[in-house]
Amino acid sequence: MDFKVLENLTLWDVVIGIIDLCIVWYVFYLIITVVRGTKAIQLLKGILFILIGKVVSDILNLTTTTSIFNTLLEWGFLVIIILFQPEIRRALEQLGRGSLFRSSNVNKSTERETLVEEMMKSIKYMAKRRIGALIVFEKETGLKDYIETGIPINGKITSELLINIFIPNTPLHDGAMIIQGNEIATAASYLPLSDSPKIQKSLGTRHRAAVGISEITDAFTLVISEETGNVSVTHDGKLYKEVNYEELEVLLNKHWFGYDIVNRGEIDA
Repeated sequence: MDFKVLENLTLWDVVIGIIDLCIVWYVFYLIITVVRGTKAIQLLKGILFILIGKVVSDILNLTTTTSIFNTLLEWGFLVIIILFQPEIRRALEQLGRGSLFRSSNVNKSTERETLVEEMMKSIKYMAKRRIGALIVFEKETGLKDYIETGIPINGKITSELLINIFIPNTPLHDGAMIIQGNEIATAASYLPLSDSPKIQKSLGTRHRAAVGISEITDAFTLVISEETGNVSVTHDGKLYKEVNYEELEVLLNKHWFGYDIVNRGEIDA
């Protein structure tokens, strides 16, 4: 490293360099914000793979492989523009409205409250009418293996849709609904049943499935009993029965969004 270059730096040069880095970081943050949740995120992963591959091929002096990666990078920009016109247009529209530069905390808070409200509304409806339900909330551990056993929904979370899925004698009511983020990923998914002797004999398949998924993943699961209408939850391999609505709302905020509604702050879920 040439330390003479560092010696010639002035305070103004350092400030300008920091500002430059902050601008670049913020631009990348805005790009990720725009493409998050869209198919473009897969493209970014592909670009990252190509860049890593090019660096490795340069280090190993792989002439043919390097040539291929160079071609991909040379034409990649044009391909991105053609394939992702909707995402680019949306980003430019947001930039024109100034929405990219607004704080997203308010929007996230509003969305969280709305989703929890819709979930609580459906739970109260089904519990009152003793409609059995099994809902799994994905956390850090991916549930792809179990999602693939069900029927894809990929739908917006509304109380009407939640209730309709679990109406008895309908094609999707039997099995588990899996929630990924703010969407219903799938319905009628199969979950592993727990063999724990601690589970009461009176509890049915839904409760055993809820405990089973919590034993092998960090998922948070709620169960509505069709016999009693009581609401139970599971996480960390433990079953908590007859949870009241106030407690359930706290648990949903904690395990679904990592938010403590008591202390009004983000927590480690």
